[in-house]
Amino acid sequence: MKKTFTNTLYTNDNLFILNGLNSNLVDLIYLDPPFNSKRMYSAPVGSKAAGTSFKDMWTWDDVNEEYLNTLAEKYPTLPTYIASVGAIHSEAMKAYLTYMAQRIVEMHRILKDTGSLYLHCDPTASHYLKVVLDEIFGRNNFRNEIVWCYRGGGSPKKDFGRRHDVIFRYSKSDDYTFISDSIRIPYQAEGLGRTDDAMWGKHKGTDKVYKPNPMGKIPEDWWLMNILNANDPERTGYPTQKPLALLHRIIKSSSNEGDIVMDPFCGCATTCVAAQQLGRKWIGIDIEKQAVNILMERLSDDAGLFKNFANTEDVPQRDDIQIVEPKKSVKERLYKEQNGLCKGCGIEFTIWNMEIDHIIPKSKGGGDYYENYQLLCSNCNRTKSDSPMELLRLKIKTRTELLKKKIFFGK
Repeated sequence: MKKTFTNTLYTNDNLFILNGLNSNLVDLIYLDPPFNSKRMYSAPVGSKAAGTSFKDMWTWDDVNEEYLNTLAEKYPTLPTYIASVGAIHSEAMKAYLTYMAQRIVEMHRILKDTGSLYLHCDPTASHYLKVVLDEIFGRNNFRNEIVWCYRGGGSPKKDFGRRHDVIFRYSKSDDYTFISDSIRIPYQAEGLGRTDDAMWGKHKGTDKVYKPNPMGKIPEDWWLMNILNANDPERTGYPTQKPLALLHRIIKSSSNEGDIVMDPFCGCATTCVAAQQLGRKWIGIDIEKQAVNILMERLSDDAGLFKNFANTEDVPQRDDIQIVEPKKSVKERLYKEQNGLCKGCGIEFTIWNMEIDHIIPKSKGGGDYYENYQLLCSNCNRTKSDSPMELLRLKIKTRTELLKKKIFFGK
C-alpha cells in the first residue's frame, strides 16, 4: 500500500521533505516563499505566531550544495542563466534563485500531470523567477500572471503606491484541472463599479445573443482582495500572512474535494486551513517549529479539526521507487548508460576506475535507488566530497563545451 503523506505538517528543510515524497503525488501546489526583500520578519509579542521569525536575505550558505548536481543534470541551462543574473543583479539574487530552482524542480516532480502550481511573489524577483518556471515547467504551460491588488495606507512621494503581488500559475501539462464554475463572482464584483447592460443582447453583425451567466463571471487575472488588517479575526501575527479568501479561490479553481494540496512554505498554515475547510487533503512544510502550534490553534478554532493531522521532523521515504543496493550489476548498468564517461568531468575511464556515487547524499534525504546513482571517477568523487560547487562548475563547463561542439558540428 502506497503512502499518502497527507494531513501532515513537516518541520524541516523543505528541500529534504520534497525529495522524500513520491512522484505524481500532489494535485495543487501553492507557495508563498521569501521574495529576497533583504528584510528580517518577526511576529509581534502576544500574537499567535509570537516567537516566529525568518530572514529574507540570501547568501550562498542558504544553498544546499549537495542538490546542485540534480539541478545541473536535469536543467543544464539553468545554472548558466542563474550565473548571468548574479552578474546583472547581485550574488544574493543568484543564491536566492538557486535556492528556489532546486525546490521547484522537486515540486514539478511530485505534481500530478493534471496538477497546477501557484507561485506567489512580488516585483523584487518575479521577473527572474518566471524564467526559472518557464524552464522547469515549460513556457507553454504558463497559464496566468495573476495580479493580487489590495489597498493600504500611506503613499510614497516620488512613486506610485506599491499595492500588488504577483502569482504565477503554471500547469504540468495541457490536461490540467480548472473548475471555473466554482469561482464565479458577481459581474459588479472586484471594484469595477456597474454592470453595463449594453454589453448584453444581440451584438452587431451577428445573430448570437449574449446573456449574463446567472452564476456570475469567471474572475479576470487581477484580483482585488484586501489584505488582513490588524484586528482581523484571521490574523495570527505572522508577518506575511495571506487571507483565507485568496487561498479559497486558488484551491476551488484548481482542485477537487479529496485532492491533495501542498504548501512547502506554509508559515502560519493558511493553505492547510483553507484546504481542510474545503474538503481537501494537505501537506504543509515549514522549517520553523512554531508553525506546529499555530496550525494546531487555527485548526482547533476551526471546528476542532486539529486532531486530524500529524507533525514530524523526519524526512519521508519514497515508496514509488525500488531500493537497489550499489552492487556490481548496478555499476555495470550505469557504466553502459554513461558510455564509460565520468558524470563529473566527462572523461572516459575503465569501469575499474569509476566509483558509484549517491547524487543526493543519504544524510540529506537521498536514498539507495537507481535514479540517485551516478558513476564518477575517483578524482571527481573526492572533489564532490570536498566541494560540491566545484564539481558543479566542472559539469557546467563540460556540458557547455559539448553543446558548442554539437552546434558547430551539427551533431
